[in-house]
Amino acid sequence: MDPQASEPIKRVYSVWALPPEDVAQRLRKLMAELRSEFDGPEFEPHVTVVGAISLTETDAREKFVAGCEGLKTYNATVEKVTTGTFFYQCVFLLLRPDPQVIATAANCWNHFGYKNSTPYMPHLSILYGDLSEEDKKKAQEKANIIDDSLANLSFEINRLALYETDTEDITLKSWKKITEFHLQPN
Repeated sequence: MDPQASEPIKRVYSVWALPPEDVAQRLRKLMAELRSEFDGPEFEPHVTVVGAISLTETDAREKFVAGCEGLKTYNATVEKVTTGTFFYQCVFLLLRPDPQVIATAANCWNHFGYKNSTPYMPHLSILYGDLSEEDKKKAQEKANIIDDSLANLSFEINRLALYETDTEDITLKSWKKITEFHLQPN
């Protein structure tokens, strides 16, 4: 018998904080306008809480539920629109690292056994892509023109979601929500 056959399949999962629907709609419109000029794949507006981690679906679901238990809703506030150095952080909204934002991520990181070489940087990407520095700056400027009140935008995070996010699939067509958890009201 093939020993590989009985091994559960591992896939890549991420935990996302989802903005409320009114904010998500506003961001989807902005993201669509940026994609129309700069290209890039379509994705749901989200704040990554736990980045890509390889697990079985059963493990991912169990760690997700355990990590969400007892978490309360919290506010996220945008500091500015800025650019990053890789595909998944091409142009993004940098969030203030408020204590609840950091504590939520730390709690989830602990439950997932997630380690990262860099400290948690809360952000909400609005464009994925491999753009030149010049085009990133143009996209950043365009984002501020399309929606000039992004800086200091504040919204409540009241749900987290577990997504399957195969980072090799830059079309994002295989990405899908597995489950969602509603946080306790404050």
